[in-house]
Amino acid sequence: MLGRMRRWQQRHWVERSKAERVELQSLGTWHVSIWVFSLSWLLLPLVGGLDRRPLPLALGVLLGAVGLLQCWAAGRLLRPALDHYLGRSALPAGALRGTVCLFVLALALTATLRAVGGAEPFTVQLALAALLMPLGLPYAFLVPIRVYLRRAAGLAAAIVAVFAAVRPSGLDLLATATFVVFAAGFSLLATRCGAWTLSVLWEAERAREVEARLAVAEERLRFGRDLHDVLGRNLSVISLKSELAVQLARRGRPEAVEQMIEVQRIAQESQREVRAVVRGYREADLGAELAGAQGVLAAAGIECEVRTEVPGLPAQVQSLPAQVQSALGWVVREAATNVLRHGDASRCEVGLEVLEGHVVLTVENDGAVASGGGGGSGLAGLRERLAAVDGNLEAGYAGAGRDRFRLRAEVPLATAGDVPLAVRGVTS
Repeated sequence: MLGRMRRWQQRHWVERSKAERVELQSLGTWHVSIWVFSLSWLLLPLVGGLDRRPLPLALGVLLGAVGLLQCWAAGRLLRPALDHYLGRSALPAGALRGTVCLFVLALALTATLRAVGGAEPFTVQLALAALLMPLGLPYAFLVPIRVYLRRAAGLAAAIVAVFAAVRPSGLDLLATATFVVFAAGFSLLATRCGAWTLSVLWEAERAREVEARLAVAEERLRFGRDLHDVLGRNLSVISLKSELAVQLARRGRPEAVEQMIEVQRIAQESQREVRAVVRGYREADLGAELAGAQGVLAAAGIECEVRTEVPGLPAQVQSLPAQVQSALGWVVREAATNVLRHGDASRCEVGLEVLEGHVVLTVENDGAVASGGGGGSGLAGLRERLAAVDGNLEAGYAGAGRDRFRLRAEVPLATAGDVPLAVRGVTS
């Protein structure tokens, strides 16, 4: 059972983005609000404050059933109404018709119940407010605030007029108007505040996606410029020298062989330069990755501490070997990405030390459930990179409470004496 719950949590919560989680939570809150008001302001008061005569009892039972139908209809309408507000899709024509008809029927039953004296005034006023919620909550998504307020005022006036015709009483009418205004105002505030927050979150999510695409495009342009700088001149020289070799060969001149040898030399040199560019493109600098992870996590509101400890090493040592830096830099990059992507963490700690000829990097955060990464392709890729330098990676919960997640990467060094600490520009 516990494993099934964890799989459900992984599928329905952990794998969602922050905006998706907030949206799911907001929808749940709106659904619960509708049912809570119906139970506490409609059904419970009717049970205690209804006259026991046959007609009031029948009207009360029918009113309760209509109220439950209202909640069901409003629940089905909340998601399409929110999508309409966020601009994802237009609300189908006539989507509100059923909710409006149920409200009109509920209002007629309430007025009849009040006319026959089947319930106390306070019970009827609470019922009115509860019956307005299933209509007001989804409707507040669909129209501008000014339009909503204007129509809510008109509806309140119409309801007060109906009850004034049924049983005119100044104090009761004032209380009725108060409850109606409260229900309409609560529906507006509860929906539009949450929906506005959601729209801002989704806008930020889209901005981050655009920023990521721009970063990828910029990196492609940089790579393209580097390749052009490396190959452009050499290819031009190869073209000219091969053309010259063709002309010399046609004339039977022995210099054609020398020119082709030179073409071969330039081509081999170009291959080496391209490999160097690609190697620099794929390698990650550990110092830059640590500083970048610290800055990005801090910008996301996650406290990040970087600790560096190298016992027994001389103070003048400044950098780790390039292959070690590259492998551990990818570990830092992937760990920071997981914390941000699944991020419920508030604190992240990065430690780097050398122990008995091994460089050990640990990344630990307090968003254990969210940032574990699930052992997916990201961690598998890191294990492959570390395996290339005879390193290994451990990932799992830290501590007995399973409230922290830790990545631990260990890379051996050829000799302990030539192992420096690679964290230029990063303070502990």
